[in-house]
Amino acid sequence: MTAWGIEAATLNHAPVGFGDHHWIATGAGGRRWFVTVADARLRSYDELGRAMETAAALREEAGLGFVVAPLRAFDGATLRRLDGDRYAMSVFPYEEGTAGEFGDELPDADRGRLIDLLAELHTTPPPRTTPARPVELPGRAALEQALADTTLPWLGGPYSEPAQDLLASHAGTVRRRLAELDRLAARPGEPVLTHGEPHAGNVLRDGARLLLIDWDTVGTAAPERDLWLAARDEEDLARYTKATGRAVDRDLLALYRLRWALNDVAEFVAWFRAPHGRTADAEQSWDALTGTLQELAA
Repeated sequence: MTAWGIEAATLNHAPVGFGDHHWIATGAGGRRWFVTVADARLRSYDELGRAMETAAALREEAGLGFVVAPLRAFDGATLRRLDGDRYAMSVFPYEEGTAGEFGDELPDADRGRLIDLLAELHTTPPPRTTPARPVELPGRAALEQALADTTLPWLGGPYSEPAQDLLASHAGTVRRRLAELDRLAARPGEPVLTHGEPHAGNVLRDGARLLLIDWDTVGTAAPERDLWLAARDEEDLARYTKATGRAVDRDLLALYRLRWALNDVAEFVAWFRAPHGRTADAEQSWDALTGTLQELAA
């Protein structure tokens, strides 16, 4: 971590999040940093770099204090390549606080404050590095190929055959839901600057202060991309409208809820068709694929 001028006395693995790898670095004086290494095969280096630059600009230039943004190395970069093109590292300030888990429900007061933060974010002009986040599923072609090709076995690893059977048993559901996505996406909405994943697992609570972490998927999209995850009821939506002057589109809430589920299915199918082992992440992915397909069928 010399590129950031950090001399770590200790480096401890932090078993948090999914997919990426994290460590807590501690200097000789006790100062701490949060180090993230992302697999650039899952998200391209250029895409991730634009997201990190956007988060940094939101903190440094727009003055959004709730953004936990990457620190800049001596050369100004927020992301550095490791091991060729496979891995990318970023370093963040270590923030005290407690984050929840995906699927947790925030207390009413915290949820209201999160709505306020999103309203502030959505009314902030996007930095020039901000990527667009189209509604189209990036893995749709591969998912449709997996649905259509039922003759060749999946040989990637221990979950390949069960995943192939599971997808085949839900093929009709997935096709109907893809058609529903197309119908809802006919009117994508007016884009604003969105976080992408403002669920409880990415909300860090430190007393009365709320921070938003994990800006990997920041980008321009309809505000409902964030709101379907953050708002629970009509009172939340009314609070957002009062803060921004924008009415919330219920069809777009449904669109982004459905898109999230189908994107998960596409990513997990790609995971299990590719080489993999019996790891904790693979087991978690299997459970998530099973649950998501059941929810889509319901």
